[in-house]
Amino acid sequence: MKLLLLNYRAFLSTPVALTSVRRAFSAAAAPFSASKWEGGVAMVQGASRGIGLEFATTMSIREKYGSLNLLINASGILSIPNVLQPETTLNKVEKSSLMLAYEVNAVGPILIIRHMWPLLKAGGGSGTQRDVAVVANLSARVGSIGDNRLGGWHSYRSSKAALNQLTKTVSVEFARKKDPIICILLHPGTVDTDLSRPFQRNVPEGKLFTKEFSVQKLLNIINNAKSHDNGKFFAWDGQEIPW
Repeated sequence: MKLLLLNYRAFLSTPVALTSVRRAFSAAAAPFSASKWEGGVAMVQGASRGIGLEFATTMSIREKYGSLNLLINASGILSIPNVLQPETTLNKVEKSSLMLAYEVNAVGPILIIRHMWPLLKAGGGSGTQRDVAVVANLSARVGSIGDNRLGGWHSYRSSKAALNQLTKTVSVEFARKKDPIICILLHPGTVDTDLSRPFQRNVPEGKLFTKEFSVQKLLNIINNAKSHDNGKFFAWDGQEIPW
């Protein structure tokens, strides 16, 4: 397996940066042509910490992951001290918070899919154990409109809902064009990371997961994803989440 780690910020700067990252990825993947691959190319975006880092660490050691062609968008933002906090009431909603959350949680992943699309099509499922490549975007249950019973967290909820819609829309386009790619959305549960740490006080006992546990569950979903799962939204336990 060839594993590449990227940060979403490279995709949010300039067209030059976008082109440079794409060229770097192409150069790294070039020796692994479809007819010669012994392992697929996996790319983890947002691998500097938390769940993304655990994905990268796990796949560096998981030989059974084999030749799956995989793109994981794992970046996410919920709070930044003195900059961004989940809103508990409408009165606390600010344009800057909405735009920052949308940029990181929705814009970054969709731009990465856009610029990696030709490489995913070129690789597809050739030489792998499946007939499609997989794009897995880390979303959150709070991004579900149908599951929203508590309100609040306007910026985070809406940015994840935007990611869900963008991913669903891309999945429809890939299917219509018969591209050998499927897109799925994953809710990792409440995981003990920097993102969730300020908000763990009210997490029910047994519902705060380790990074290792969550990533193993998500990799199981990815490994078992089929063409008919294209455009679906799954929780860590494999259950579908309503839109």
